[in-house]
Amino acid sequence: MEDEDQGHKLVLWNDDVNTFDFVIASLIEICKHTLEQAEQCTILVHYKGKCTVKTGSLELLEPMHEKLISRGLTSEIVF
Repeated sequence: MEDEDQGHKLVLWNDDVNTFDFVIASLIEICKHTLEQAEQCTILVHYKGKCTVKTGSLELLEPMHEKLISRGLTSEIVF
């Protein structure tokens, strides 16, 4: 049961609206990424269409997901 709780993924999807700088700043603030992590995730989102930006429990990821959505970013929690 505990493994399932840690098995959730927060996935960020690419869009044609938000800038690299905005996405990077959002990942740093919301997901507590380092600058390097945020840049790498943003590049992956741009070129691959999506990227897992955080893993963990549902309780950890839900607030991050809501904050990303409130900024106009597209994310989902995958089980």
